[in-house]
Amino acid sequence: QVQLVESGGGTVPPGGSLRLSCATSGMVFGITAMDWYRQGSGKERERVARITGRNTPVYAETVKGRFTISRDNAKETVYLQMDNVRPDDAGVYYCHSDLEDWGQGTQVTVSS
Repeated sequence: QVQLVESGGGTVPPGGSLRLSCATSGMVFGITAMDWYRQGSGKERERVARITGRNTPVYAETVKGRFTISRDNAKETVYLQMDNVRPDDAGVYYCHSDLEDWGQGTQVTVSS
């Protein structure tokens, strides 16, 4: 059974940093592309970052230069380092696999 479990969400001030983690199990992690999506209040879910099995990252324009996606294949975990956070980065962040598995989400609140 595939499981994706996000953690690391919380409240961060504008300009601050936060690191999200997504621990996976039950999948062949090392060759599976992984994504981070987010859904702000009243907004559609959007992909913010993707990392392929070969460690190639792709970012949405809205987060490019501020967010960094990475993966640790030994730990079967994908990360999202969020720097210089803005108010419109707030929302629920979801981990997603190329095999169409989703985590339960972790809330990010941006507030001073």
